[in-house]
Amino acid sequence: MDMRAIAMGVAFAFIWASAFSATRIVVVAVPPLTALVLRFTLSGVIGVGLALAMGQRWRLSRSEWRSLIVFGLCQNALYLGANWIGMQWVEASAAAIIASMMPLLVAGSGWLFRAERLRPVAAAGLVIGLGGVALVMGARLEDGLHLGGVLILLFGVLALTVATLAARGAGGGDNVVMVVGLQMLVGAAALVPPALLLEWGQPAVCSPPVVAGFVFSVLFPGLLATWIWLLLVRRIGAVRAATFHFLSPVFGVAIAALLLGERFGVVDIIGAAIVAAGILMVQLSRMPPAAR
Repeated sequence: MDMRAIAMGVAFAFIWASAFSATRIVVVAVPPLTALVLRFTLSGVIGVGLALAMGQRWRLSRSEWRSLIVFGLCQNALYLGANWIGMQWVEASAAAIIASMMPLLVAGSGWLFRAERLRPVAAAGLVIGLGGVALVMGARLEDGLHLGGVLILLFGVLALTVATLAARGAGGGDNVVMVVGLQMLVGAAALVPPALLLEWGQPAVCSPPVVAGFVFSVLFPGLLATWIWLLLVRRIGAVRAATFHFLSPVFGVAIAALLLGERFGVVDIIGAAIVAAGILMVQLSRMPPAAR
């Protein structure tokens, strides 16, 4: 793995983790699905416009279109829809810890549903990582963490797991920016009906921090992070790229503490480190020895 790939992976993990704090700022003031439809629409229009300006087109194969739609529905509509709804009641740091379960769930689903053999290190990492999540969530629940919000976030991370399994076919060849934009538009279209049904007439408070958080979510997690991720998968493969998810729980907890003043206790630090270690063990076990 070269230095450029490492820089891309760290940048992706940081931007991905920072999205939780930006989302928290937005969803406590604005109906979440309505805001998400607007975010996806803006990100999609910008992405498609940039792609057309770069000479990219939407001439994709049938399998690429299928993967793109699955990825757009599962990651954008289901995962982020559930994430934005749940974060009305759940802190950004807790949401980051829950979302960081995705690499662990990917490994576990391969073992359960595809009969993939788990190496001892991977099995240990899976247990350790889930134990770290349980440690943090147990302490937060004792302090009054909203159980309903947690369940919504857990549903979202399951959808994110499916989206990750579909990501390999969603690269779009040389049309990466076009694929990113189209995925956003798929998510926007899927969320319009529930947004109209559930949030019609709800008030919204548009303060400068809310606007700043929304703009950040459009440009950085919405476009830049997804673009970096797809390029990284093409450069080093999905398994190696997913290794960088081990940074997300640490980044997520730290950013939420610095930006939002959320709790940053000893249990959170230990739990985030345990989750990170579990993710790293799982991902490294999937690589050939030379690549580790």
